Amino acid sequence: MNLKLIEKTLASRPKFRLTQAQKAIFKELVSDWSQVTVFPKELRDKLNIVCPITIDSRVYVSLDGRTVKALLTMQDDENIETVLMKHKERNTICVSTQVGCPLNCSFCATGKMGFKRNLEIGEIVEQVLFFGRYLKAKKEKVTNIVFMGMGEPFLNYDNVLGAIRYLNQKDGFNLGARHISISTSGIPDKIRKFAKEDIEVNLALSLHSADDSTRTKLMPVNKAYPLQRVLDALTYYQDKTHRKIMFEYIMIAGINDSEADARKLIELTKKYTCLINLIPYNSSQNSIYKVSTTERIAKFKKILESARVNVLQRFSYGRDIDAACGQLANKAHKKNRELQTDPK
Repeated sequence: MNLKLIEKTLASRPKFRLTQAQKAIFKELVSDWSQVTVFPKELRDKLNIVCPITIDSRVYVSLDGRTVKALLTMQDDENIETVLMKHKERNTICVSTQVGCPLNCSFCATGKMGFKRNLEIGEIVEQVLFFGRYLKAKKEKVTNIVFMGMGEPFLNYDNVLGAIRYLNQKDGFNLGARHISISTSGIPDKIRKFAKEDIEVNLALSLHSADDSTRTKLMPVNKAYPLQRVLDALTYYQDKTHRKIMFEYIMIAGINDSEADARKLIELTKKYTCLINLIPYNSSQNSIYKVSTTERIAKFKKILESARVNVLQRFSYGRDIDAACGQLANKAHKKNRELQTDPK
């Protein structure tokens, strides 16, 4: 979906036409310009040819129905994945920002794809619109967005922030900034830049180890940006914004789940107003690592809680459709149940 092209195509028309188009796309969640009956037929036909708003998709639903993964095909035939996670009172969309990822984290399936390109603003936004349409058919709506899908958001900084503004603005999707979160592996200059933005979007750091050598093993980006540089940027961010930081921590057996690891994590995070999110590793796609045992995770969490650390344990969603954390990759599986009718 090319939002800039839509604006350009309507530039010669009265200004209210763009307002009508934005309402149709973001509020009414139409999937075809022919549905926008306030437009004359000739304009509807032109828009369908020049800048269509249909979304080429395949959809997979987890066995428990709580997770939906969509494989979206872009105009250049590249594929990306986006995921809907259904909670009791909210519907969270996990959004991708790149085709593939250049960071090659050893626990992440997307990194094994390599990097192909950044997503454009419209390609990021249409992931949310896709599930907006999907949920509208069920009389539900998108309540939260997390930039935790394929790619490193801060390596596509301008397009990610541009997409967020469409999703946040009153005449756009109109989702409150505090319902949007960006997860980064830790790009210090972009964290500092983000601190200066005039939008209260949440920030999360994919930490996964409080030890430099272990983190480098898991995340090669740590060679370029060691922990202290990242932490200095986070200190700047929190001093500037006074906002809580989330630290994401995937629990991997024998790698980062010992008592010593827990105490290092306490020491590293004690100066921040933060939440630590413990995430059981999903090992179904990767034989290198195994998930920490339930007992080990519980003990790790108890150590953090005893130090009065704000900690939550997150439960992986969509294991049977490879939609869990670290598993987004461009691959369809026979065991997935594909929906017969997809929103377009």
